[in-house]
Amino acid sequence: MSIYNKFKLSNPITLYNGDCIELLQQIPSESVDLVITSPPYCMGKAYENPHNDIQTFRELHERIFDSIYRIVKPNGSICWQIGYHVSEKLIIPLDYIIYDIFTEKSKALDYPFILRNRIIWTFGHGLNSVRRFSSRHETILWFTKGDSLEFNLDEVRVPQKYAGKRAYKGPHKGELSGNPLGKNPSDVWEIPNVKAKHIEKTEHPCQFPVAIPQRLIKALTHENALILDPFMGSGTTGVAAVVEKRRFAGAELKVDYYDIAVSRITDAIEGRAKIRDDVPVASPNPNTAVAKLPKEFAKARKIRID
Repeated sequence: MSIYNKFKLSNPITLYNGDCIELLQQIPSESVDLVITSPPYCMGKAYENPHNDIQTFRELHERIFDSIYRIVKPNGSICWQIGYHVSEKLIIPLDYIIYDIFTEKSKALDYPFILRNRIIWTFGHGLNSVRRFSSRHETILWFTKGDSLEFNLDEVRVPQKYAGKRAYKGPHKGELSGNPLGKNPSDVWEIPNVKAKHIEKTEHPCQFPVAIPQRLIKALTHENALILDPFMGSGTTGVAAVVEKRRFAGAELKVDYYDIAVSRITDAIEGRAKIRDDVPVASPNPNTAVAKLPKEFAKARKIRID
């Protein structure tokens, strides 16, 4: 499988080092099955004036909207993973800005963007705050372009908590009540974020786990579908696309991150991708030293430890 730097529909992989608008201009209309991305948001500017950051964020999405709408197939999907703008004084949720732009600008068009899910991605680790509750989630907005959609639930079912549960009344009394393939993963996804010793960690500071685009790709597309990430970063969506036998196109402006994406996607093509399995987060063994309550903490909490 070859990697190309100029888009053609026949390309299995297109990786573009430059502005995403330049890549989007190369893509034919109504040819992309699924867009998955985590755009840059409110980083690198002075926190003292957060509303300037918000305006820049809005302008970026207004600038790319027409191109995104044009290239997505009718009944295709768009998934935007996004968090908050955080300053010392306030936090601003950014998904409402995406919702406003995508729905308002498309509502008069032939195939308006329709919000299907607001998925909560929750993770157990991150920066700790002493002035508010520590943030431990971000959101994924799933839109479809038009009324119809592809949704392959059986591809993404997860194990039931009580797989042996049986109906206790009615015509199916005594029968197993669940689906043998598992349950719907719901719209709250507990997937570890990519920190420190995570197997997928690269030098990119805002990397999301392969499990997120992998689950979306399996649920919302079929084999050989075309997946696009206009803000490719370290290439996570591309890795997931290759693993799931989809075509992929992505753009990244920064050379360092582009090189990381090329390396990771090449590893995926050659069967060497480093990916954490999409499995439930394990609970620590309570008997290990790191899981036991230290005496210093117990004293502060006024708990007796024998």
